[in-house]
Amino acid sequence: MSISAAVNAEPVRSKAQLIACIEKGNKSAADWRIGTEHEKFAFAWKDYTRLPYEGETGIRALLEGLQRFDWEPVREKETLIGLKKNRAVVSLEPGGQLELSGAPLENIHQTCDEVHAHLAEAEAVTKEMGAGLIGLGFDPKWRRADVPWMPKGRYKIMREYMPKMGNLGLDMMLRTCTVQVNLDFSSEDDMVKKFRVALALQPIATALFANSPFTEGLPNGFKSWRANVWRDTDPDRTGMLPFVFEEGFGFERWVDYILDVPMYFVYREGVYLDASGQSFRDFMDGNLAGLPGETPTMSDWADHMTTAFPEVRLKTFLEMRGADGGTWNSLCGLPAFWVGLLYDQTALDAAWDLVRDWTMEERDALRNSVPQFGFATPFRQGTVRDIALRAIKIARCGLSSRNVLDKAGNDETGFLSALQDRAEAGMSPADHLLNDFQTKWNGEIDRIWKDCAY
Repeated sequence: MSISAAVNAEPVRSKAQLIACIEKGNKSAADWRIGTEHEKFAFAWKDYTRLPYEGETGIRALLEGLQRFDWEPVREKETLIGLKKNRAVVSLEPGGQLELSGAPLENIHQTCDEVHAHLAEAEAVTKEMGAGLIGLGFDPKWRRADVPWMPKGRYKIMREYMPKMGNLGLDMMLRTCTVQVNLDFSSEDDMVKKFRVALALQPIATALFANSPFTEGLPNGFKSWRANVWRDTDPDRTGMLPFVFEEGFGFERWVDYILDVPMYFVYREGVYLDASGQSFRDFMDGNLAGLPGETPTMSDWADHMTTAFPEVRLKTFLEMRGADGGTWNSLCGLPAFWVGLLYDQTALDAAWDLVRDWTMEERDALRNSVPQFGFATPFRQGTVRDIALRAIKIARCGLSSRNVLDKAGNDETGFLSALQDRAEAGMSPADHLLNDFQTKWNGEIDRIWKDCAY
């Protein structure tokens, strides 16, 4: 839920205009970029509580402190809600989770440099405040009622609407963190193939990055509780999207899907107006309750596209949304995994061969089972671990073919090492956390902050 893009007051006159907006994402391979987004929980070291917005040890103070590193403030009216610098954005999730939406970069080496610089800046500020940051998929201790809400207008509307659609939507907002990577495509056909591969393999990424086995201080029986939360958030805007695999899928079919996703809000003159549950199609016809006769702008469309939350999301790029928040290696490993699979044609073809005969029932079964069982999830004659090893092998070949070297002469394949180790051992980060909880932590969840904070 990043900060809205620059205002585009161009009126929306037709569906064809919306399709053309997404088609602008078509780029030659030489212009493909990598955008990595990662969220983390901010907490106070004195008692491990999540940071409120106000106060000396608060989110606003953290954002103000980061401005010493040449970040420019972003405000909603007078409220500081984020920062921007060189096409990168720091923003706030509903419960104060701090998100870096990275700049579009050329390779994984640059992505890791960006991650390292951001975490170093954040550590410098949080250390002065008596605060820290931790990368996990779900808050391991605090109840929903313990988490402070951030003062952003859209969150108030979502807060009221979410419980109408599922049981865990507020948990998604307040108690989850993810890592995402955003990748480009060259044409509609290229987008379709990448979308299908990414959607089918998203549960495999969930298994590789599973890192949320605790709820309110105790094991919850899952490897990725974050992924499970999304299963009971809002069926109108989440899921595995069976239509993506249907004949004829393309930009137009995606626009039809987004048009059918119920609205949350309309942003006017610095204020979010509640439009929850209403139709963007009605808005285009001038029939939106509360704004009679008014029709949307392209900014309204851009905002509306951000309110769909499937496992893979299309804008003018593709967003991979299946991974838990995690360690530094995880932040670099996710883009390496997906770039290796999707940015080399031979690797993309091999990945498609891996998943092309999976049925919708099988894809749904993976999404429903992997959050609980991780690598051990059965699939055909084997397990998800077997698929993960094959996918990593394909990704490694894709990265090797790219042959993008750092100053020391290393290519990008090294960023897959942590994932390779996990898959070979059949042990996700969640499995290691559970082992630590039972052994060296002696069942004391508070040890997680000291052991896992950045």
